Amino acid sequence: MRAIYSALIFSSFLYLASCQDATTADAQHNINKELQVDDYEQKLNATAGAQLVDVRTPGEYAEGHLKNSVNIDYNSDAFADKIARLDKQKPVFVYCLSGGRSSMAAEQMHNMGFSEVYNMKGGIMKWNRAGKPTVNGGESKKATGMSMDDFNKQVSKNGYVMVDYNAQWCAPCKKIAPMLDKVVSEKKGKLDLLKIDADENKELLNEKGIEGIPYLELYRDGKLVWTHSGLIDEATLLKETKL
Repeated sequence: MRAIYSALIFSSFLYLASCQDATTADAQHNINKELQVDDYEQKLNATAGAQLVDVRTPGEYAEGHLKNSVNIDYNSDAFADKIARLDKQKPVFVYCLSGGRSSMAAEQMHNMGFSEVYNMKGGIMKWNRAGKPTVNGGESKKATGMSMDDFNKQVSKNGYVMVDYNAQWCAPCKKIAPMLDKVVSEKKGKLDLLKIDADENKELLNEKGIEGIPYLELYRDGKLVWTHSGLIDEATLLKETKL
């Protein structure tokens, strides 16, 4: 009896192990790939039955998006439910403003079992910089934001000006915001902070060649002396800028 019981346990173990191996193998065979803008466009156009998903907010989507894309807001509570309605066996192409949200969305979809997921590196910011086509949602055109002349006036004052390019939906931007406020407060009289919303100033960011946020610039007496892309802590910022 003990031998039979042991054999049953061993058989169950082998079955569970084989199922786990099969699941792991399926995950390994699934594709989750980041593509440069040109490669993304070529792959999208060459893929029959492609599912194109814009994971930005509805407001961002209305201002301009890729033709035939559907809008599923990554930060929406309904994101997972809406994504689950897509066909997991057909390739999915995702994008956002600069690639951050779509990268997380692609990873989530990969873990949900989607066979092919492609993320656009640099997002629609880089797509627009490359002069590729978009369509709008029929809303009236919004203000283009700050002009380059106005920007230059803002940073051409005496002393230091830190420029923080950010967006309301950008988690890394929100993470470094208190640190920037603290540094500026401690350097009062020496350092000013200019916050620029990427969504409201798309043309300015495009003209300056900024492809992702958060993005920081430091000007001294109107001259650009330092830049940084992505997250940064206070100690590193102070060390690199020598403030």
